[in-house]
Amino acid sequence: MGALPVYRWRLAPDGLATRRQLRARGLRPGGQPVAAQLEQPRRRRGPLVAYLYRIDLAKPVRPMTPGRIAALQAAMAARRTCPSCRRDAGYCIPPTLGMCVPCAYPDGQRDAA
Repeated sequence: MGALPVYRWRLAPDGLATRRQLRARGLRPGGQPVAAQLEQPRRRRGPLVAYLYRIDLAKPVRPMTPGRIAALQAAMAARRTCPSCRRDAGYCIPPTLGMCVPCAYPDGQRDAA
């Protein structure tokens, strides 16, 4: 088993890209193995690592189907629905509160910070 080539941060050769870079081009790795890795050294912790994939082997991103669109809309609606009053808050409920702001602060008083 061969080791992966390791490149310093921002010094990867042309033809290789991270997942985010592939996604920005409308591509996905498509099941190909990792071709190389980037490392950015840090002082007190281990290095930051990003995996690189070959652009020529990448496949186009699959289009959204009606079922996936409906599932995404249902998930976002669940994140916006307050469990206390069962109303759509119009924003994603903060996990720190666990409910919409009017339910969390019924007197209209918030912590003055």
